[in-house]
Amino acid sequence: MTASMAVILVEAPADACWGENALLSFNQGCAFIHLSGAQADWLRLIQRAGRRLDSQGIKQLALTGEEWDLERRYAFCQGFYNPRGGQQLDLGDMSEQEQLQLDALLETARWTRQITNATPDDVYPTVLATEAAKFVAKQAPERVNYHILQGEALNELGYTGLYNVGRGSVHEPAFLKLDYNPTGDLDAPIMACLVGKGITFDSGGYSLKESDMMLPMKSDMGGAAMLAGALALAIRQGLHHRVQLMLCCAENLVSGYAFKLGDILTYRNGVSVEVLNTDAEGRLVLADGLLDASATGAPYILDAATLTGAAKVALGRDYHAVFSLQDEQLVDVVACAKAENEKAWALPLEPWHVAQLTSSYADLGNVSSAEGTAGATTAAAFLSKFVREDVKGWVHMDLSASFQKNANDLWAPGGKGHGIRTIARWLRSLK
Repeated sequence: MTASMAVILVEAPADACWGENALLSFNQGCAFIHLSGAQADWLRLIQRAGRRLDSQGIKQLALTGEEWDLERRYAFCQGFYNPRGGQQLDLGDMSEQEQLQLDALLETARWTRQITNATPDDVYPTVLATEAAKFVAKQAPERVNYHILQGEALNELGYTGLYNVGRGSVHEPAFLKLDYNPTGDLDAPIMACLVGKGITFDSGGYSLKESDMMLPMKSDMGGAAMLAGALALAIRQGLHHRVQLMLCCAENLVSGYAFKLGDILTYRNGVSVEVLNTDAEGRLVLADGLLDASATGAPYILDAATLTGAAKVALGRDYHAVFSLQDEQLVDVVACAKAENEKAWALPLEPWHVAQLTSSYADLGNVSSAEGTAGATTAAAFLSKFVREDVKGWVHMDLSASFQKNANDLWAPGGKGHGIRTIARWLRSLK
C-alpha cells in the first residue's frame, strides 16, 4: 500500500531552489505549504496548494501538524478535489465538535458538486427533484415532508412557465415542494422560502446556443443544487426555523412540442409574458416558484439560479451576484458570505428596471432588447414581478461562481459548492 504524503503548513518561505515565492516544497515524503503575505489570503493559498497537489496526480495525503484548523482543512479540501475522484485524504486529529462541523461542510459541498457534475441523461428533472428531496430529508427524516408535481399536472395547476419550458423534452418537468419543520407544530409559520432553478440541460431552445456555450449547460441546475445543499447544511448546523424549498426543474430543448418565440404565457397572478428569447427560460420557471413562495406568507424569500451570462461578465466566476429591492438584505447576504469565507457582491436593482422589459403584446417581455440595459439586473427585475409586495426580505442570487468551466489554480472543472455556506448562514440568521 502506498503511504500517504504528509502535508504541513509553515510560515517560513521555501528555499530558493523551489523558486521565488514558491507555494510548495517537498522533502522526505512531505509536502510543505509556505504561507506568506497577508493572513487574509492564507485560505486562498491553502486551496491553491490543494489544487496543485491534485493536478500533479498525488492522490494520498494526510494533513499533519497543529496549524490545521477547520477553515484551513476545508479550504484544502475545496482545492484537493477532482470530478473523476480517486483522492484519499486524512484530515488529521481534531475535536469532536470540529469533526462534526467539517463533516457537515464536506458532505453538503460534495453532494452539491457531484449532482451538478452529473450528466443530463443521469440527472433529468424528476431525478433532480427526487435526489434533492432525499438528500435534504436524510438530514432530519422526522422533520421533512415533500411532494413532487410533474408533467401535465403542472399545466393543470397553473405552473405556466415551468410546464411550457419543459414540454419540449421527453423528460417531464417537475416541481419539488419540500417542508422542513423542526417545531412539531403543523401550523407553525414559515420563516423563509428557497426557490431554485433546476434546468438540467439548457440548449437555449429555439434561441439555440453555440456548442461551446451549450457544453457546460448541465450546470444550469446549479441553483437547485445550491439551495438543496445549503438547506441540508443549515439543518446539520441546527436550523430551528421552518423553511420551505421549491425547485423548478425542466429541460430546455428544441422539438415540435417546445415553446416558441412569440408565445405569450399568462401566470396565476395575471401577469402575461411574451417570450422574446427562449434562452431566457430560467426566469420563466422561477416565476412559478416565486408565486408559490409568496402564497405561503413567509417574510423572507431567496431565489438562486445560474441565470445570466451578464453576471459572469460583471463578476467573473469568483463572486456570486446578489440583488434585492431592500438594501438591508443586500448587506446581510454579503456579510454572511464574508463571515463564511465565500464571495458575494451586490449589483443594482431598482423598481423602475422592470419598465425595461417591454412587449407589444403582453405585460412583460422576458428579456430587454433596449440598448444600454443590464442583463443581470433586468432578469432580477422580471422576477420581482412575481414576489409578494409585502415580503420583508426578498433576495435574488445569480450564481456566477457556482461552476468552473475549465480548471484554474483554485478549482477543478465543474461544480464548486461555493455559496452553500452563505445561504445556510443567512437562513440561520433570520429573525
